Amino acid sequence: MGLDFPNPIGLAAGLDKNGEYINALATFGFGFIEIGTVTPRPQSGNLKPRLFRITQANAIINRLGFNNDGVDAVVQNIEKANYQGILGINIGKNYDTPMEKVCDDYLECMRKVYCYASYIVINISSPNTPNLRVLQNSEEFDHLLSTLKSEQIKLTNEYGKYTPLVVKIAPDLNSTQVISIATLLIKHKIDGVIATNSTLSRSEVENLPNSEETGGLSGSPLTKISTNIIRQLHAVLKGTVPIIGVGGIMCASDAQEKIDAGASLIQIYTGLIYQGPELVRDAVKISCK
Repeated sequence: MGLDFPNPIGLAAGLDKNGEYINALATFGFGFIEIGTVTPRPQSGNLKPRLFRITQANAIINRLGFNNDGVDAVVQNIEKANYQGILGINIGKNYDTPMEKVCDDYLECMRKVYCYASYIVINISSPNTPNLRVLQNSEEFDHLLSTLKSEQIKLTNEYGKYTPLVVKIAPDLNSTQVISIATLLIKHKIDGVIATNSTLSRSEVENLPNSEETGGLSGSPLTKISTNIIRQLHAVLKGTVPIIGVGGIMCASDAQEKIDAGASLIQIYTGLIYQGPELVRDAVKISCK
């Protein structure tokens, strides 16, 4: 993506939605940090409780719903931070924005964070915003990418700075959908793809406490699912679009497995919750050999 990463292990979006803890998170040893998901307007997210551990499976179910303080507040927090590293900013739509106006939400966020971001992530794969994953369908995806790529060109000329565009996809895709997505990423010269978001599948946690809660499942049950998507993407992309692997990285060997499957970079979140900051150090060691 034209960026020089000090190491390939990053923080996934969702932990620091508002960019309030960038300086603190930078001390963990990450090669890059991604904040968000941020929406144009502030929103409180879904009703609580909305976050559930499934400890027997090293997993978490969340249905947070893009709770954040809005893009203007996030920009203010970024300006206050003195972080000099690589910062990804993950953007999404407000829950009540009609699907026919969804591009407007992404464009508004993109314009406001463009000069602050090392890269911008288009989140179209959260399971907790109604109809959001529809944007992964071929026609909708093609239109969205075309619109955002055109805006990227305009903003590059305006700021004299090229900020890469990355798309975050779901794990709950069949092979035909993966091929279609990969083909459109190449067509529109998108700079990167994050695979994957959380899953709606419960096959690995059936009958465990909290397993019937609605929302996206992350942690160990997601490991093989997300790695399989990475492998399928890599087979089509063949290195033309870098892959950021995320999903179920609970130990250093999980990170290595995703790199072996075709990921250039790695992100962690649930693994950090269960294993602590040592996971970052261990993953950096194994991935930098």
